[in-house]
Amino acid sequence: MSQNYDAIVIGAGHNGLTNAAYLAKAGMKVVVLEKNDYIGGAAVSRELHKGWIYSNCSYVCSLLRQSIHRDLELSKHGLLIVPYGGTISFGADGDYIAAFPCDSLNYKEIERHSVRDAAAYHRYETDLLRYAKLIRHFLLRTPADPSSLKPRDLKELLHMGKKFGELGEEQIYEFMRFLTMSAADFLDEYFENDLLKSSLASASIIGTALGVYSPGTAYVLLHHVMGDVDGAVGAWGLARGGMGAISAAIANALEESGGEIQTGKGVKQILVKNNKAIGVLLDNGEVINANIIISNLDPKRTFTKIMAQQDIPADLYKKAKNFKIRGSSGKLNIALTGMPKFTGLPDDHWLETGSFAFCGSLEEMERAYDDWKHQRFSSNPFIEMTQSSCWDPTIAAPGHYFVSCFTQYCPADIEGGWTAEKRDAFAESVLDRIEQHSPNFRSLIAHMEVRTPFEIENEVGLTEGNIFQGELTLDQLMFNRPFPGYAQYRGPVKGMYMSGSGSHPGGGVSSACGANSAREILMDLNRLNKDGKPVVPEDDDDE
Repeated sequence: MSQNYDAIVIGAGHNGLTNAAYLAKAGMKVVVLEKNDYIGGAAVSRELHKGWIYSNCSYVCSLLRQSIHRDLELSKHGLLIVPYGGTISFGADGDYIAAFPCDSLNYKEIERHSVRDAAAYHRYETDLLRYAKLIRHFLLRTPADPSSLKPRDLKELLHMGKKFGELGEEQIYEFMRFLTMSAADFLDEYFENDLLKSSLASASIIGTALGVYSPGTAYVLLHHVMGDVDGAVGAWGLARGGMGAISAAIANALEESGGEIQTGKGVKQILVKNNKAIGVLLDNGEVINANIIISNLDPKRTFTKIMAQQDIPADLYKKAKNFKIRGSSGKLNIALTGMPKFTGLPDDHWLETGSFAFCGSLEEMERAYDDWKHQRFSSNPFIEMTQSSCWDPTIAAPGHYFVSCFTQYCPADIEGGWTAEKRDAFAESVLDRIEQHSPNFRSLIAHMEVRTPFEIENEVGLTEGNIFQGELTLDQLMFNRPFPGYAQYRGPVKGMYMSGSGSHPGGGVSSACGANSAREILMDLNRLNKDGKPVVPEDDDDE
């Protein structure tokens, strides 16, 4: 017996849940279908070892749009984002540089390495935040179709031109140049100290199949600093209870509005009749009907796996096959029985409770990328290790700690294929790098989860384990994301939409993709507010 809904959302990641929450809030009968027995996709909290709560995919929060937070009343539903301050970046020679949530302390720390760089840092930060403010304005707006003559697209193009024009002629030139630059070249224009440059460049390679000297990585750096916590632009925070607290709060908002979530329900195919989506076929053979089908899966999986090739245009199938979604990241999630100590740091340094970046030099980071290009995981990887339990006592018992180790570079297509032995060897390379600075680290391990792109793809459903559902390169941004002609969240058949991070504005725990998609759906259904404006806002009122 088939079920009938107004809308079906495929995948209970945070964007899919956000999309469904807005549709349910507008009075639609919505169901979210999730193949796993838990919700959240990559934003999850799971007790994988007794006494420790793991954020075993995404691990920090910054990009979550504040207007969505308020709109869905996520605080009422239990969400609390706790700012955390401070990162220590270790260099190749054992030296370190710290980043403080305080301008004066930052100045003194950078001055310790270079007086010239300390003086230049404010200029660097000002320029970067100028670009961030511009891009942030478009996160909750649907990209214009530059080939369209529709009034809405023309109006959006004019709006975009106006915003770019506010930069001024000189800054427009600089911004366009910035978009095509490598992170290393961009940082060279401000700084001389290599450790400072490598610590800042680390944001440009996270989740990206590019190196610090690859053109376009300057924008990836920007993508990682344009979020905010409590209005502090560029700040990062932790969701109390782990990253799954974000998904849980959105799910609560969805269910409060009458929406439904079904776990253990993998979708095999989107059903199409007469060029219109009419429902889904589940892995168990069950059929669920709806007039609106929203895929929260990545574009490659959507158009090459769960839509029949005969139901989509040939050019779209080709674009999906060629979509850049290369995996480059791995993770170690580790339960510790004590706090690790780091050589070279002052005793009881308060930044020991923050995060650590094992970055070495720009050259080391580029060599790690070279290993990835040759289908090898790096023997000297870049690692960002976050000790979230120091700031969130709900995820580990007193005196115990949880650390999340995000690692570049780890290939999806390793030479000879992934095996248990290769996965263990990858983990050892990460632990070896950490123990260069924390000799007692291994002795503290109570449990460890190792995730290569192979595990991430098979457990979470992210093609090649790509955390952004598609690379953030210039050819896959704005009206090119995921493909030209499909950037406005609508699929190739009537009633089919996309809501995942493979659509604008891209990856990160922002909920913007899901909200933007919901707005387009409700506009197509002519469900507007009493003032005739979209139910989902087109601007973040924090701007």
